[in-house]
Amino acid sequence: MTEKFIPITDYRNLNSVPVIPQVLEAPNGMLRDTLARPLHDLRISVTDHCNFRCVYCMPKEVFDKDYAFLPHSALLTFEEITRLAAIFVAHGVEKIRLTGGEPLLRKNIERLIGMLSSLRTPDGRELDLTLTTNGSLLAKKARLLRDAGLKRVTVSLDALDDAVFKRMNDVDFPVTDVLAGIDAAHQAGLGPIKINMVVKRGMNEQEILPMARHFKGSPYILRFIEYMDVGASNGWKMDEVIPSAEVMRRIDAELPLQQVAPNYQGETAGRWRYQDGGGEIGLISSVTQAFCHDCNRARLSTEGKIYTCLFAGSGHDFRALLRSNRSDHEISNAVAQIWRGRADRYSELRSANTSELPSATRKVEMSYIGG
Repeated sequence: MTEKFIPITDYRNLNSVPVIPQVLEAPNGMLRDTLARPLHDLRISVTDHCNFRCVYCMPKEVFDKDYAFLPHSALLTFEEITRLAAIFVAHGVEKIRLTGGEPLLRKNIERLIGMLSSLRTPDGRELDLTLTTNGSLLAKKARLLRDAGLKRVTVSLDALDDAVFKRMNDVDFPVTDVLAGIDAAHQAGLGPIKINMVVKRGMNEQEILPMARHFKGSPYILRFIEYMDVGASNGWKMDEVIPSAEVMRRIDAELPLQQVAPNYQGETAGRWRYQDGGGEIGLISSVTQAFCHDCNRARLSTEGKIYTCLFAGSGHDFRALLRSNRSDHEISNAVAQIWRGRADRYSELRSANTSELPSATRKVEMSYIGG
């Protein structure tokens, strides 16, 4: 029997309130899931709003003027976000990435960054505090972000050709303004800066080489991401995916590459270095190569839901715990119980035709949990 399709807005209601274990224990920073994967990264979505309507993330046909975004009262406060983040850090998280929507649209985001930058790992080290942005507000915000304690930024940029870029962002935003934001971030010391290009066949594949040429020899690391099947709104089809192997071959034919080892366990991008010393690129094979084996990321949505997989169908409502006078000790144990039960490995199970997968794996939108 065909499973009933669930509209994309319903994923926000498909959550459960975490259960507090009867026996409580102190965190030891050594959480492991059912596949022995540690908890190392926390991605925090601070808003579901975005000023772009990128065709692979928030297409206008769905996210139009009538789309019901979350009311401000539903969002976690900065204090609630910081409280949860501190609990995750006690469990082993060393890297926090702020996402959206577009995170720089969240009012006074610098104050949140300042609060998070004060957190320390159990052995006293600073966190790796980063942010992913479309770059539209970066020129205005870069210095404030750095002064508040942000370490690095990743900027989404899908083309250098202005016409192609505007077709991708679908709001007539010029590429020159994003490039200015990247330069401002570099001048502010927010580095090393990574540039993410989502490659979609028939839309921007002709920009692969121009992007590689432009950023070769720069202080920036360009990464190519396969167009992926996150959520249900982007009309994903396998034949619109340009495999990373093809991207690598196109670049290597003109600008010879050699593969290098990952920087750390759980790194999503395969690293390739220009043989002439002109820097490196990254290839994120989000469709053609399974990347679940050592995934160590949890995701916190704008309204306080924890997701243990980018392709999750439902989350765990920690806002309910935060707003019902539960102690940090209780919430910490709820986090531990969820992570210990984690068995997500969607990309290892994915088929070429995602319609054959249970619809529960296709509900959460990338714009909601920040990619």
